[in-house]
Amino acid sequence: MKEKITLLDGAVGTELWAKAEKNGWKKEPVWKYNIDHPEIVAELAREYADAGSDILLSNTFGANAPSVQKSSSYSVSEVVSAGVKIAKEAVAGRGIRVGLDAGPLSELMEPYGDLTEEEVAEIYAEMFEAGVGAGADLIFLETFIDLAMLRVAAEEAKKYGVPVFCSLSFERLGKTMMGNSPEDMIEELEPLGVDAIGMNCSLGPELAVPIIRKFAGKTSLPLLFKPNAGLPVMKADGTVSTEYSAKAFVDGIAPALDFVDYIGGCCGSAPSYIRELAERIGKN
Repeated sequence: MKEKITLLDGAVGTELWAKAEKNGWKKEPVWKYNIDHPEIVAELAREYADAGSDILLSNTFGANAPSVQKSSSYSVSEVVSAGVKIAKEAVAGRGIRVGLDAGPLSELMEPYGDLTEEEVAEIYAEMFEAGVGAGADLIFLETFIDLAMLRVAAEEAKKYGVPVFCSLSFERLGKTMMGNSPEDMIEELEPLGVDAIGMNCSLGPELAVPIIRKFAGKTSLPLLFKPNAGLPVMKADGTVSTEYSAKAFVDGIAPALDFVDYIGGCCGSAPSYIRELAERIGKN
């Protein structure tokens, strides 16, 4: 196992929806909770901090202009600033960094879609300006399937003077839906001076570990890894659980502890999964 591993957080969206459902609130785009129900956003941040996370991601994954304007009367600045501030205040004084979380846009860039590189850069700049202005310690670009869009976002992020982490979401054969490989990612992003690269989402440990292993030894950049806790499983009583328990999840990703620098979980991974991971790396 690597001597120094930085622990990330786990799922945000599914966890916030679960909290909203428990309170009888409508299931909405989770960035809305930054304004409407900030208490559950702060509660989740504290839960991940207590579990052992060194870096928390703000509840801003899909808080870009097309999404915010479509679903609310709020501004991107309001939503993103609130998301970062909630996380910062929830873990104040604990030495935990907060990353401004930004995901891909729902529309594709040219030539596959209508968005130009300039439009994409402008959309992300609005998020970054608000998030870094609110105190984000780094920018975390995750779950991208189009390396070209990730490159545009990363180039824009590098203008803000904070570390930039970049993550693609790969399919089981080791490429993104747009056909990008780990080698493509290294070649495209390493020259930009980003601070970490890797993968998140889409796959559980069994399929994700062989893909993140393809990065090892091919780049000097630190590697980040946030796989899913497997596919949702419908039980006989109608309830839904994750394919991997916390222990099975950690057992599954354990081989990656030999070469990754940042590790956490994505969909289905609750604070209990991060606590189990913290214990495995000797943090708790």
